[in-house]
Amino acid sequence: MTEVSTAERELGTAFLPRFDAKGLLIAIAVDAESKDILMVAYMDAEALEKTRETGLAHFHSRSRGKLWLKGETSGHFLRVQEIRVDCDQDALQLIVKPEGPACHTGAKSCFYRQLDGDTLRKIIP
Repeated sequence: MTEVSTAERELGTAFLPRFDAKGLLIAIAVDAESKDILMVAYMDAEALEKTRETGLAHFHSRSRGKLWLKGETSGHFLRVQEIRVDCDQDALQLIVKPEGPACHTGAKSCFYRQLDGDTLRKIIP
């Protein structure tokens, strides 16, 4: 495989995702309407391909070591409207329309608590 230059990756127009040593990159799901961060997960090449192919957010489950379709058991899918790529192509921002809560706890977002001193305080349902 040909080596990709930093300039090509950072300033070019080709999509050249930079996966880490474990074959993963960070994916941040953001609500298309509210702009709230809903969740952070990882994608491998297969999850990225499936997301692009289906329009539904797929991730790599590090705990299970396999492909994971967000909503496959809960029915709370994330419909991807747009994929944004950061400057060095090692993180993605998924602009999504959530079909229900994004967090496995039932909260709208995984970021439902705020650090207040040494205590976590719930800030959103």
